[in-house]
Amino acid sequence: MLDDKTEIHPLFEGAPKTTEFKKLRKRILRQTREAIEQYGMIEPDARWLVCLSGGKDSYTLLAVLHELKWRGLLPVELLACNLDQGQPGFPATVLPEFLERMQVPHRIEYKDTYSIVMDKIPAGRTFCALCSRLRRGNLYRIAREEGCSAVVLGHHRDDILETFFMNLFHGGRLATIPPKLVNEDKDLFLYRPLAHVTEQDCDNFAKAMNYPIIPCDLCGSQDGLQRQQVKVILDGWEASHPGRRQILFRALANARPSHLLDPKLFDFMSLSLAPAGAEINSPD
Repeated sequence: MLDDKTEIHPLFEGAPKTTEFKKLRKRILRQTREAIEQYGMIEPDARWLVCLSGGKDSYTLLAVLHELKWRGLLPVELLACNLDQGQPGFPATVLPEFLERMQVPHRIEYKDTYSIVMDKIPAGRTFCALCSRLRRGNLYRIAREEGCSAVVLGHHRDDILETFFMNLFHGGRLATIPPKLVNEDKDLFLYRPLAHVTEQDCDNFAKAMNYPIIPCDLCGSQDGLQRQQVKVILDGWEASHPGRRQILFRALANARPSHLLDPKLFDFMSLSLAPAGAEINSPD
């Protein structure tokens, strides 16, 4: 079915015919659909703002969502959106031309948040956090203007893992970026349909499709970023114990509050012993 030309969305035209690519494509489609269903991302008459940065992850997100919709498996309206934040060297024509050629409904928005970040953050300090907040605020605004019920981002499994360890090592909390979230104003969902998809699969897919990747280092290199440090640790674990990333990811969906230390999650104060002489059911 995936090979039938009459079934292929323009985003998949020219897709490699190799068995390896077909398996990759099917795996990404399956994992994305699983996440959408598992976390209840489809609401009636939904319109999604699909955020496109021009990186491998967002291209993969855009393609897989349109493929699912094309096959009748995603009953939502999709609007692609790129927020040009005024970063020096950003190739402003790449995404509009690509989206037009792919027949993808879209909105291109220019908002110079780069100058604000450079003005507010002292030299040598990491400005990713402020940049992210400004970007998110503008995306929420655009979603409201376009009548969208959800902002959809391209974070994948490895982003989720890295964020968990960043919070663990540097924030002193067990938390990560969830697949589904409601914003602070309670009027928009935030979805991450690629939550089960690996970064390597996104990279392989976008390269195989020859999508016009925009470099992610336009802001300039910031050595020593916490995320890069965590990535190195995870890479080391994966190299010495293949499959470790997937095991760690599964653990995030297998929490046991009674075996942690947070009294807000589990009522330790109400724990009590069985009365003397009471019958105790032994485990099998």
